[in-house]
Amino acid sequence: MKLLIVRHADPDYSIDSLTPKGWKEAKLLSNRLSKLAVKEYYVSPLGRAKDTASLTLEKVSRKAVECEWLREFDGHIIRPDTGTEKITWDWLPADWTVQEEYYQRDLWHQTEVMKAGQIQKEYDWVIKGFDALLEKHGYKREKNYYRVLQANTDTIILFCHFGVECVLLSRLLSISPMILWHGFCAAPSSVTTIYTEERRKGIASFRISSFGDVSHLYAAGEEPAFAARFCECYENEKERHD
Repeated sequence: MKLLIVRHADPDYSIDSLTPKGWKEAKLLSNRLSKLAVKEYYVSPLGRAKDTASLTLEKVSRKAVECEWLREFDGHIIRPDTGTEKITWDWLPADWTVQEEYYQRDLWHQTEVMKAGQIQKEYDWVIKGFDALLEKHGYKREKNYYRVLQANTDTIILFCHFGVECVLLSRLLSISPMILWHGFCAAPSSVTTIYTEERRKGIASFRISSFGDVSHLYAAGEEPAFAARFCECYENEKERHD
């Protein structure tokens, strides 16, 4: 099986939709995705993801299954340095990297900050929905791998958001999402591709072949949006700092 996790195009958060650039990105994305033979489409209930998916779905005359757990990850913490409420992937490196627990898959959610935000509860809810979807398509979670119930080469597409994408990848790879939230950046309309590998009959794992691919933008001469990134250099005053 092949999973494609697609981040929504350049967002206009004020109206939970897309910017003019985002609509252009979504169109270029649809040119790419509409060429694929897809078993099933899944989409977040949020507008920016549904709008991104809409152009692809229109081209192929298909509908997507809406999954509540594919919405943006709704885990909020009180950031230690500012005392303000923030999403879990908006920390300064000097704050979270000092605690070794955040690198450990069984301990990252056990710190005082994560417990106060009840982050494990939200995380468990997301992966419960994700595991159920994978089992529906033939792959049942068992320990740190997947038991193959029905081997297949189907393609599944999920239209969602950066934060929840990292949660899904952390489940597939059995690693802390903190590493993904803070060490990776998926540009708007990017595509992450994951394949199953069944090297022993009945036992599968998932392997990422590409992360955050925006080749559909570059092929059309379109620069990726800056959304999700922070300033490359501190002196870059026009880029987002905090």
